[in-house]
Amino acid sequence: MKERIEAEKGAPPVGPYSPAIRAQGLIFVSGQIPLNPQTGEIVRDSIQDQVRQTLENLKTILEAAGSSLDKAVKCTVFLADLQDFEAMNEVYAGYFTGKAPPARSTVQVARLPKGVDVEIDVIALE
Repeated sequence: MKERIEAEKGAPPVGPYSPAIRAQGLIFVSGQIPLNPQTGEIVRDSIQDQVRQTLENLKTILEAAGSSLDKAVKCTVFLADLQDFEAMNEVYAGYFTGKAPPARSTVQVARLPKGVDVEIDVIALE
């Protein structure tokens, strides 16, 4: 059985998908982009600001599901430019500070939704 998860204060989906799904004790959060849920605007400042907003969006959805970033087991980071890896990593490290940060893949992609520079998805424990 699966259950759709939405965060009341989270960024709305930009397509026909669930923000997150709960199944078999796991929370699967769809890729989030740097969309500010308060303004509805895309954060287009530095890559650090974009990563920060994206991780805040993930955090909001996980908390709505009764989980947290501390319970993340796998992240995938999509970057428009792998030259941004170090800057992304600096911000990312501040959100995953425990002894066992999630497994992660980081890839460069040709394009991301809304022309953003970063998208991140996560799988977490309930």
